[in-house]
Amino acid sequence: MSGLLALLDDVAAIAKVAAASVDDIAAAATKAGAKAAGVVIDDAAVTPKYVHGFSADRELPIIWRIALGSMKNKLVFLLPGLLALDHFAPAVITPLLMLGGAYLCFEGAEKVFHALAPHGDDAVEQDFDTRDPAHLEEEKVAGAIKTDFILSAEIMTIALATIESPNFWMQAITLAVVGIFITVVVYGAVALIVKMDDVGLHLAATGRTSGGRALGRGLVLAMPKLMAFLSTVGTAAMLWVGGNIVIHGLEVTHLWAWPYETIHHIAELASTAAGTAKGAIEWVVTAALDGVFGLILGTLLIPVATRIIGPLIATVTGKKSAAH
Repeated sequence: MSGLLALLDDVAAIAKVAAASVDDIAAAATKAGAKAAGVVIDDAAVTPKYVHGFSADRELPIIWRIALGSMKNKLVFLLPGLLALDHFAPAVITPLLMLGGAYLCFEGAEKVFHALAPHGDDAVEQDFDTRDPAHLEEEKVAGAIKTDFILSAEIMTIALATIESPNFWMQAITLAVVGIFITVVVYGAVALIVKMDDVGLHLAATGRTSGGRALGRGLVLAMPKLMAFLSTVGTAAMLWVGGNIVIHGLEVTHLWAWPYETIHHIAELASTAAGTAKGAIEWVVTAALDGVFGLILGTLLIPVATRIIGPLIATVTGKKSAAH
């Protein structure tokens, strides 16, 4: 009997430790998710533009494919990769993030360039060839997953830096929880946004009250404008996040601290002059200047990417360059 009681005590102790671990994981995941909230918002703003222009029946399947790709990015590639780098080569993480940030700047600047000069560059125009809807969908999904990889890398890196765990496995589990939770939240929100016009049509046609039908008509009329707005916000987010990653990386690696210090100083001056809402003003100014830096960097990278890197990759992979 004493042996059985001792065994039950051991089981109770193990259960207590396990419960505490679950609580610690939940707390750490919440903290990490809050720290990465800014990039999460950018991820949610970027994604809707990838379904813009497709038929309603293709919107949710496209979002589902992107969401699966995002989950794969986080759990299959980034989680083990970041944990390995954090353990064996932590100094490599920042330069890799800077490369990802530069790619975001390039993609954002490319979108701006296309909007301002839609026929200015054959290589850029090729990215927007809509003659084959199936081919366009594949390109859009692939592009969204590539962009998500960089944003997810930033989210997971921020989360990893926030997690204070006593052992490797708790760190890994917490990071996985953060990745899954953020993916569900982001793409769940995106799905609601892009299907809101269908909700509006349903309300307009079947609403039991005049107010409900009016709300439905309002949603139908508002959604194209909202989608266009989100597309613009998504492009701005690429430039802001990409610029911020590169600027922060330059400062951390001591390669060129001037952009970070200058933007930080200007943001502080602006927030001090504002008097009220200092935190919000400082954030807005910092984000705006990061975006300007990202646009300049991305614009400089367009000819490099389309005239040098693109043809080089095409030569190595054996694929025909878009420039030809």
